[in-house]
Parts: sequence; C-alpha cells; structure tokens
Amino acid sequence: MLRRQVSGERISYKKPKISKKDRRNAVLFLTPSLLGVLLFFVIPFFVIIYYALVDNPINREFVFLDNFIAIIQNSSFQQAAKNTAAFSLVTVPLAVVLSLGMAILLEENIPMKSQFRTFFLSPMMVPVASIVLIWRVLFDYHGAINQLIGSLGAAPIDWFKSSYSQIVIVVLFLWKNLGYNMILFMAALNAIPKDVLEVATLESASEFQKFFYIKLRYLSPTVLFVGILSLINSFKVFREVYLLTGDYPYDTLYMLQHFMNNTFRSLDYQKLSSAAILMAIVMNLVIGILFFVEEKFGKDVEG
Repeated sequence: MLRRQVSGERISYKKPKISKKDRRNAVLFLTPSLLGVLLFFVIPFFVIIYYALVDNPINREFVFLDNFIAIIQNSSFQQAAKNTAAFSLVTVPLAVVLSLGMAILLEENIPMKSQFRTFFLSPMMVPVASIVLIWRVLFDYHGAINQLIGSLGAAPIDWFKSSYSQIVIVVLFLWKNLGYNMILFMAALNAIPKDVLEVATLESASEFQKFFYIKLRYLSPTVLFVGILSLINSFKVFREVYLLTGDYPYDTLYMLQHFMNNTFRSLDYQKLSSAAILMAIVMNLVIGILFFVEEKFGKDVEG
C-alpha cells in the first residue's frame, strides 16, 4: 500500500493486484516475440562471436584475436572501411543539416512550397529499384547528363567508373533520405513551446539567437535520432550501389557491405564474423558518442 501526505491528510493508494490469469496471458502474448528475438538475434550473435574466435568450422581450434588481426590487415577490408567511413562522414552531417534547413524553409511562405515538398518526399513512395533506374537514366555513360554535357561540347564522363562515382551516390543518398528527415524536423519544430519564442521576441532576440539558443536545444533529441538514422542508412547504401554497379564496383564505391557480401559468397565465416563484429563495435561507439553529446547539449531543456 502506498501513502501520500497532502495538506495534513494522509491519502492511501492500494497497489493494483495482477491476477494469475493476467500474468499468464501476458506471458503468452510475449512468448512469440521473445522466441523470435532469441532465434534471430541472440543465438546468431553468439554464433558470430564463436566463428570469429576459431580457425574454421571444422577444426574449431580457438585462435582468440587472430581472425581480427587478419581482417584488419586485409587490403580489401581496409579499402571498404575507408570508403564507408568517408561516405558516412560526408553524408550524415549533410543529411542532418540539409533536412533541418529544409524544414525551417518550409515553415515560411515560399513559392512552390508543395512542389518542393513533393520532390523530396517522392523517393519514400517508390521502391529502391525505381530510384536506381532513375539514376541509370541520368548518369549512365549514354544517359541524359552526358548527352547534355555533349551538347555543350564537353567529353562525356563515365560517372560510375571515375572519381565522380562517390559524388553521384552521395547525391542519390541525400535525395532518398532528406524527405523523411525533413518530416521529423518539421514535427519537432512544431513541438517547440511558442511562449518561449514569444518571450525571446519580446526580449529583442534575433532570429539567429532564437535558433541557436532555443530551437536547436529543443531539437537536440531529433538531431540525435536523425543522425543515428542517417548513419544506419549510410551503411545500407550497398543496395543502391550493388544495383548500379554489381559485386565489384569502382574502387571508391567498394563498401563494407560489398566486402561482407563477397566474403559470404566464398563461405569464409571467420573473416565475415570478424568484420561484422568490428563494424558493430564501431557503430556502437559512434552512437554512444552521439548520445553523450546530446545529453550534455540538451539536458537543460528536459523536463
């Protein structure tokens, strides 16, 4: 029984009792989900750790960190990790900043507002294969962009097999993801208390000051969420690159997912498991840093 003192009077609350039937029903409803998590996440997680610590599935000799050392020294893994890191370092900040800027822009009465919104939301309504088809039409060697370049008297560019290849994929990634991020920021902007902004206006605060000292602090949880979402999506860009260029693309487009996919084809479980664990560790470290920064930056507006 819980008690509370209010104005000298003691008010008692009875703790609700949960019947055996309710507990049994709760267990029955939760069991399928728990079994699914155990079967498809927990058990494979420990299997991957096991494969990463033995020499091969047949001998099963414990080698500790030898597989991790070998994967770090592998030139293909180094190239894939370098390309993936460079891609994420470019696209994640751009995805956050541009989508926030677009959300702020759409709060204003600008011309062709709905057309602008539709242009960035349209990738959410079509499958990945259709988006890739659009990019093929635009950036193929005989595509629309090269025809335009040729009409201006310049030489055509092999966009997917040149130093421009990663720029093309960056543009594809941004166009595909900015619309969803923009919606999240628009919802967060509408949730900012209007009275706080009105007080700032009465205190003669500039738009710059209101954005950095008020809006950005209230937006910090959304910035964190969009950053994590963009980071995960940047690791999943393999789908688009694979559909555009196949198993072995141009050097700057060879991502970690290409390396892991090709390793899976060769049935090298030790190399695949070690690469997966290293990638998971790095992603968790980055996400942990983002959580730490958000907690330090936005804690004064919580509650």
